[in-house]
Amino acid sequence: MPEKSTHRRAKKKAAGYGGKTEVSLPGNKRLDAITKYRRRATEVERSGSPKRLADSAQRLKKSGVPQRVLQVPQYDMGKAVKAMRKEGIGGTVTNMGGTKKWRVTPPKK
Repeated sequence: MPEKSTHRRAKKKAAGYGGKTEVSLPGNKRLDAITKYRRRATEVERSGSPKRLADSAQRLKKSGVPQRVLQVPQYDMGKAVKAMRKEGIGGTVTNMGGTKKWRVTPPKK
């Protein structure tokens, strides 16, 4: 299924000037966006499905960058936080407009 224009626009905005979209990861996976100097990785997940949110969180974990952002619609932010905690990673969950941000701390070992 082709990518929606809103998804493509969110990826380009997250990558920023000089950043890249559709970055290859190990295991034949692709990360939505990464900034120019590999500081921030962003995954955009608009479906709200728990399985797809978990897959997005796994891709963020494999990215190996210090800042991880999962961008979802506002009504799915709670599910996204749960998915990131379940995968054991910290980062930020934002809504599509960027007006709300929830910080997720990684679990203590």
